[in-house]
Amino acid sequence: MKVRIHVSLKPGVLDPQGRAVHHALEGLGFEGVDDVRIGRLVEMDVADGTSDDRIDEMCRKLLANMVIENYRIEKVSENA
Repeated sequence: MKVRIHVSLKPGVLDPQGRAVHHALEGLGFEGVDDVRIGRLVEMDVADGTSDDRIDEMCRKLLANMVIENYRIEKVSENA
């Protein structure tokens, strides 16, 4: 089973990388971008019997910093 974990900074947490990208976009002449937030995507192939609770535990213990980040788990169909 393929799983995607979308990790993003919590609202209110400063995002210097997002700010740098926003500034660069403005410098390149792109208008209308109000804010940029940078996150990351983790893709994993896990055994079909892996429970949602086990995947959630992986996120909490390693894949996301629960102090400053949120995460969302997405199961991907094999046909996608």
